[in-house]
Amino acid sequence: MITYEQLLEKFKAILKNNTLKFTKQRELILKFLYENDEHYTPEDIYTLLKEEHPEINIGIATVYRTLTLLEESSIASSISFGVQGKKYELGLKKHHDHLICTQCNNIIEFFDDIIEERQEEIAKKFNFQMTDHTMKIIGLCENCQ
Repeated sequence: MITYEQLLEKFKAILKNNTLKFTKQRELILKFLYENDEHYTPEDIYTLLKEEHPEINIGIATVYRTLTLLEESSIASSISFGVQGKKYELGLKKHHDHLICTQCNNIIEFFDDIIEERQEEIAKKFNFQMTDHTMKIIGLCENCQ
């Protein structure tokens, strides 16, 4: 796993390449994703950062723009919930897939060797060069059934 310091240097380089300033607000968003394993909406991140750092002036637009930049740079990844928006997580974690409950929006991460092998076989069968994939299984979690 990449250290926070390495990630921060990568982020600073991305900001510089996009002619954007490095700010404490942007760093807090990056650090939040690095330190938390769950999936968060931009509004969740905004609210939690405001609570943790009331002395820092951070706007919701900054959260959205920073998350977009992080996702475009493959530092963050998101799961779309349609009209309910996206939930973000650090994109540098080991590959995994998701089970998503439509009732409580709980997200369960999983990894399955057979599914991974099968996807590679399917790509090979169609002479398709797979570079990445995402899988989300939608349904009801154990608690909501």
